[in-house]
Amino acid sequence: MKNAPVIDRSLTLNIVADWGQANFHRIASWLTQEFCDRAGPQSRTKIWSIRNGGIEAMYHVHDGEAQVCIVTPAMMMATALEGKAVFEGRPMPGMRALARMPQNDTMMMAFDPKLEINNFADLRAKKPALKLAVSEDDGTSFIGYATTKFMEAHGISKQIIESWGGELIETVRPEQSLELVRTGEANAVIQEAAMAPWWTTIVEAGQVRPINAEPEALAKLEKELGWGQNVIRAGFWAGLDEPIKSLDFSDFLILVRDDMPDDVAHLLAWCLCETSQNIEQTYHHIPAERSPLGYPLDPKKLANTPIDLHPGALAYYKSAGHI
Repeated sequence: MKNAPVIDRSLTLNIVADWGQANFHRIASWLTQEFCDRAGPQSRTKIWSIRNGGIEAMYHVHDGEAQVCIVTPAMMMATALEGKAVFEGRPMPGMRALARMPQNDTMMMAFDPKLEINNFADLRAKKPALKLAVSEDDGTSFIGYATTKFMEAHGISKQIIESWGGELIETVRPEQSLELVRTGEANAVIQEAAMAPWWTTIVEAGQVRPINAEPEALAKLEKELGWGQNVIRAGFWAGLDEPIKSLDFSDFLILVRDDMPDDVAHLLAWCLCETSQNIEQTYHHIPAERSPLGYPLDPKKLANTPIDLHPGALAYYKSAGHI
């Protein structure tokens, strides 16, 4: 490609992606191929899979075991530098961003219609014996941590649900929680991945009905944690007659350490922007609003990160006129 940056020396790059079958691995495969095409002749990369909830990916980079990681949602990452919120007691001041990859997602709660729960006031009044499928809040999971805070903002908790005679059925990944609903093992769920087919299957089959988050709860999460709101439009799923307001869970963040060589960060940022058509085309068969990766990739939006850009990436974005 004309005017592409080149690094003559050979490099090894370890990138931490997802559990193995989700979108981070696809992004990592694209990025590492483009990187190796423009690095020294003996360059090689390794894509790591995670076992737990995703926070460990950042620790691998912070501790120097890997050079790059991909995490979501972007809104939760700014507190990593000071070790607050989900990162309590584990500050990572050297983390820097390469890009913010667009992805429109939301976290919401849904119930078996037989429970006749139409809002959170109904839930608190009726106190049903729920079998609630969630991602475990085990200290490794962004989803699990957000689930706990989402429930607390609405005046419920694991202990309260258990006091009603219910239980939390804890998993790691979103599709595991949503499969419990499909098979009838759970009658309620809190999860993200709204664009995924697992949500479509159970909502359109009438197995669950999502409810609106309460404005006061969303305002509390925004004030205390800086988390935003999102909306699933009416008609997004067959039978969804009104929009569903809930917690924003959007965007992937690609992170490195501040001691990554500037030319390496520059090349990675260049690849993310200048070869974006190669990843976009793998999603074109999916309507943009349902795509796990938003497209087209706008470099100006890629550069808008909640954590400071690595100086090498910043230099690329500025030289290309994206900032």
